[in-house]
Amino acid sequence: MFPIFYRPIPALCSLFIMLPCSTGFSQTGSPLQLVPWKDDLFKVPAVIESRHEGDYLILDYQSARDINGRDSVPEKKANPDRVSTEINSQQTDTKVKTKSGDIRHFAVGRTQGASIIVIYFHGKGGNRAQGVDDGTFGGNFNRLKNLVVQSGGLYLSPDITNFNGKSANQISGLLLHYLASSPNAPVILACGSAGGRICYQLARKDELVPHLDGIVFLGSFPDGVFTDSAAWRARVPVYIGHGSRDYVSYVEKMEELYRQIREKSPGYPVKMERFESGTHGTPIRMIDWRKTINWQLSVR
Repeated sequence: MFPIFYRPIPALCSLFIMLPCSTGFSQTGSPLQLVPWKDDLFKVPAVIESRHEGDYLILDYQSARDINGRDSVPEKKANPDRVSTEINSQQTDTKVKTKSGDIRHFAVGRTQGASIIVIYFHGKGGNRAQGVDDGTFGGNFNRLKNLVVQSGGLYLSPDITNFNGKSANQISGLLLHYLASSPNAPVILACGSAGGRICYQLARKDELVPHLDGIVFLGSFPDGVFTDSAAWRARVPVYIGHGSRDYVSYVEKMEELYRQIREKSPGYPVKMERFESGTHGTPIRMIDWRKTINWQLSVR
């Protein structure tokens, strides 16, 4: 559960052009939950197998249905009903100066007084545009933008120039910059592929961990030391999404991370979804952002 300082913020009607007004909080004062947005279109596939009381799921992914059925141009352009580009009136391509250098990024939503901050890290060969692309991955990034902004939050998609300590320090500076204007905002880290390296490095930063409410690994890989990190000691909720036919990062490696976390800290809030027959980009396409982030917020 959240500390008591997480309270509903004033209505944001005047800040959202042509968007429904919502604080992202329930009227009962419950912890923050992302509001619904096209939930029926983005449901995860049927469960083939469930283990550990639902913490580990094998899901029935089928490319013919989950790519061709979701895209008007497969892997390039989502069906129109899955996307709303009105959200881009709240999107800015900008940069922030940090002690480790300037970092370019897209910022979508509230840059002050945000109810939540969600940040996505692309993998090798990507750039900041991947995390705000409305058409690729079945429109799932467009959904994430809408979910966060309509819940009164801020979504960030930065450039990762490399995957070493310098980039992690830049990202840390970026987050601290926005947290200065939204000090009570929980932070969710979402890592695609090699972007996981940034998540692992941020998980060891004592100044950031008190703000973290979730880490999301999508087609990523283990680093061997997460279970010695400050984030692990703070029991920051972890979600792992992976395709069973990912030949860039084998699913067995992330299943081992899932097992390590559970065994080293019984009851740790960790979930894994294995998309059967899915490949490297499948979890980015198929993750139910609202279900995943709301679970992380509810157990923190």
